[in-house]
Amino acid sequence: MEDQYGRKIDYMRVSVTDRCNLRCIYCMPPEGIRSIPHDRILTYDEIARVCRIGTGLGISKIRLTGGEPLVRKGLTGLVEMVRKIPGIEKVSLTTNGILLSGNINELVSNGLDGVNISLDTLDPVCYRELTRGGELERALGGLEAALSFPRLSVKINCVPLDDAGEEDWIGLAALAEERDVEVRFIEMMPVGLGKKFRGRNSDEVLKVLESSFGTPEKYTGRLGSGPAAYVQFPGFRGRIGFISAVSHRFCSSCNRVRLTSEGMLKPCLQYGGGADLRELLRSGADDRQIEEKMRETVFRKPAGHHFTEEREMTDRERSCLEEKEMWSIGG
Repeated sequence: MEDQYGRKIDYMRVSVTDRCNLRCIYCMPPEGIRSIPHDRILTYDEIARVCRIGTGLGISKIRLTGGEPLVRKGLTGLVEMVRKIPGIEKVSLTTNGILLSGNINELVSNGLDGVNISLDTLDPVCYRELTRGGELERALGGLEAALSFPRLSVKINCVPLDDAGEEDWIGLAALAEERDVEVRFIEMMPVGLGKKFRGRNSDEVLKVLESSFGTPEKYTGRLGSGPAAYVQFPGFRGRIGFISAVSHRFCSSCNRVRLTSEGMLKPCLQYGGGADLRELLRSGADDRQIEEKMRETVFRKPAGHHFTEEREMTDRERSCLEEKEMWSIGG
């Protein structure tokens, strides 16, 4: 499936819930959120149907996200449903890891191919502050459980903040020294609460890591379905990745769309437009009608975001910006 700019779209991020068991400072407000009513959230059958229809348009890779996807009961069953769809080549999961150790056996048995664990620090006190109460030991337990499955692709995602200690980045990167794991540094996305935080860009992080680990080699192999650029430091088993959506915009090669937990198919994170697939799913639309709406939405995917030029946008362009918080869009 190609959009109007000739980009091949084969990757869909699917949010299964807006709920989360953490309250990370750049994602959720301290007072918490008003959860979306259950009847507005797509059922697993509806999600699987969209994924199946999507394969006819070239979607072959699915990533399940939240909120925190593992707080939704029966998620392991959804993994099995989606993985069995002809044409789906890979099903992966993004999680904070807190509930992972208790679910990893069934997830892998049901066909999970990869897991990304969000982890911004290895300091228990800092972790508790960043997540407003999270227990680092449980997240690390989830990481260890995932690493016990050799065939499972395991990645760690860190969002480097301006006021975070650089030792956090060094400690996280060091996890890839003795382990076959990818540690990725993801630039803060200026969406929702993220607009209030200044993150550090990939060049800044790499400079810090080079001071500790030496000069890395560019890794040219293919790792995963997304836009990360990887390097490998001398003596490391794993690799270090950088997702530089803001400082090194990669929109020209973007291959993804997002399905929110409420059934909105979003072609670009920054903009609020998209297609309401839930309305079609629940109004008796057949597969052909849903496929056509998906095709139309993907074709109109914007050329790129304008995070760094937002102040220069016209009033009309600004009126199209996404106003929802990240937890309700899908991480």
